[in-house]
Amino acid sequence: MIIKYFTDNDLYKFSVMHAIQRLYPWAYVRYDFINRGNNEFPIGFAERLRDEINQMSSIKMTKEEKKFILKRCYFLDPFFVDFLEGYQYNPDEVHISQEGGKLNLYVEGFWYRTVLWEVPLMALISELYFKMIGTEPKDVEEKAINKALSLKNLQADYSEFGTRRRYSLDVQDAVVKLLKENSGEFFKGTSNMYLAMKHDCIPIGTMPHEWFMYHGALFGYRAANNKALEAWVEVFQGSLGITLTDTYTTDSFFKSFNLKLAKLFDGVRCDSGDPLEFTEKTINFYKDHRIDPTSKTIVYSDSLNLNEIEKIKHHINGRIHDTYGIGTYLSNDVGVKPLNMVIKLTKVKENPKDDYIGAVKLSDVLGKNTGDEKEINLSKLTLGLD
Repeated sequence: MIIKYFTDNDLYKFSVMHAIQRLYPWAYVRYDFINRGNNEFPIGFAERLRDEINQMSSIKMTKEEKKFILKRCYFLDPFFVDFLEGYQYNPDEVHISQEGGKLNLYVEGFWYRTVLWEVPLMALISELYFKMIGTEPKDVEEKAINKALSLKNLQADYSEFGTRRRYSLDVQDAVVKLLKENSGEFFKGTSNMYLAMKHDCIPIGTMPHEWFMYHGALFGYRAANNKALEAWVEVFQGSLGITLTDTYTTDSFFKSFNLKLAKLFDGVRCDSGDPLEFTEKTINFYKDHRIDPTSKTIVYSDSLNLNEIEKIKHHINGRIHDTYGIGTYLSNDVGVKPLNMVIKLTKVKENPKDDYIGAVKLSDVLGKNTGDEKEINLSKLTLGLD
């Protein structure tokens, strides 16, 4: 059994689950697996994957996990944590087939339930793939220690964000341990709840693109950012204050990010596009709104490595607080080519009886869009994007 622990998932999945349950308990959605790397999966992969998913129905939150969540996740109310204690994965929500080397997968059901599938499913697909093709991890400890020391020397605040495309839980576990031991105060925590509990560090994460995508589909693309952020504040009352900007492009985001929201949120996250351009747009936005940029934070999280982080830090030069969410570069730098895959929200409806509406994500990378082509074109037309 590959996924063994209820909290072997990223914090942001639990936080957005809480918000969904509070505000949109009837929402019904579909997620689709997108194999961006177009790698071939071994024959029999779907059957092995189905067996692993079926076993996940036996996973329950332990008393130790509940105690950790209540202690560390002060923004989750006790009613919700009690709900998590009774939560059970339903394998019937996951639909899988395989045609030759092509894997087809989608998840469908009530949003407040299905939201937990994305991260463990991707971790499961990745680990099972490397098991079935017969690889072995190399130089895990040496690389992790060198990276931890280099990040410490750069004085870069950072967190480990690698659950979704990790080589395995064992590798991620070893890496988190070594990062904490060798980076000191500059290692801020991990997105993985189980590993945060095991290594007594802070679980890190805020909101996903799907939160904005749902609001864009239901309330319109011009209103999406404001609607999503106001709803987030309604639930979390100022906690979890880092917002994504690129669901419908950063330029569009900053047009709707008003003074009230800019002051309420602690900062923004750069998840696509040129990080140096993003830095200048963000600093100029805060200055234009008479907000001291040094009081705000940018979280950089797009395909980071040591060279990229050094370049960004040098460019910032203390003008805004910078921190880094580093994923696959930490959890799957073991001598294999990591899978390039995502599981994205693709369809939503307010109520199971309604018709589906397409949910789309644009990006700050030209052409890197997700969702139905007609809906993508509609969102671009609505927002005045080329």
